[in-house]
Amino acid sequence: MAVKLRLRRMGKKKQPIYKVVAADSRSPRDGKFLEAIGLYNPLTNPHTVEIKEDRAMYWLNVGAQPTFTVKSLLQQKGLLLKRELLRKGLPEEKIAVELENWGKLREAKVKSRALKKESVKKQSQETGKEEIEKSTTEVKGAASEDTSSGEK
Repeated sequence: MAVKLRLRRMGKKKQPIYKVVAADSRSPRDGKFLEAIGLYNPLTNPHTVEIKEDRAMYWLNVGAQPTFTVKSLLQQKGLLLKRELLRKGLPEEKIAVELENWGKLREAKVKSRALKKESVKKQSQETGKEEIEKSTTEVKGAASEDTSSGEK
């Protein structure tokens, strides 16, 4: 039996909430599953990811294959990094230090992305204003040419 870690859709129309589950790869998306190991809510800002770390590690260690989306969620939580460090045989203290450093780097990336988004938004607003000003002056210029040509 091939086990996959995947998302199971729940919630209402247009308001999805997903359970992260360990399921047989042959069962349907919202069908039978072996164990629920977490929750993912994409509608909150930033999105919410709650995963039972010990159960996710268990399923990964017994050979469960995460889907692409679940793999990215596990990376965001740092579980795949922790698993790799455990596989290398590092002591718990070194793993804790590595995860702390990773967390700091991740926070810095998130902050830089937020700053980049703000600057892009400001630039687009400024260029939008300039384009509006250009188009209004072009319209005014065209209107004045029409009136001047009509008088001749």
